[in-house]
Amino acid sequence: MATTKTKKAPETTEVAEESALNELFIDELKDIYWAEKHLTKALAKLSKKATTEELRGAIETHIGQTENQITRLESVFESIGEKAVAKKCEAMAGLIKESEEIVESTEDGSITRDAGIISACQKVEHYEIASYGTLKTLAGVLGYTEAVELLDATLQEEKQTDELLTQIAEGTINQSAKSEKA
Repeated sequence: MATTKTKKAPETTEVAEESALNELFIDELKDIYWAEKHLTKALAKLSKKATTEELRGAIETHIGQTENQITRLESVFESIGEKAVAKKCEAMAGLIKESEEIVESTEDGSITRDAGIISACQKVEHYEIASYGTLKTLAGVLGYTEAVELLDATLQEEKQTDELLTQIAEGTINQSAKSEKA
């Protein structure tokens, strides 16, 4: 591990860097790094399957944010003196699989498909909100002040995306889907 970490709070010690909590923090960073990298591909597929332009646009916007979040995660790794390495995130793999199943089980071009895509995307957002919230807290405890700032920026974006998806669902999608025949 690198010894020149300039952005830590004064209370950070070598003990914290070698602690089990620090190992957990790094492991969780690797997990979300994998998740974000794989999410960009999954979101692109969902965007192509979305029926409404409003949902497609929201997903496309989030793809761009996710690409920036990957870069931000690489900065988090760098700020703590670690190499950015991905470790398979079983939770995200499962959420991506579930989104594929939702698309397969809904009719192409239906508003119900959009309702399903929103459901799948919000499950992903909630997982990411939980992950980034935890990572931000751990970074604070470990004294990684730069990491706290970077992780908080992503956390706020994830919350905004979740709110946007709720607005789209409640605005038109859910009501329109209600009248579609099975």
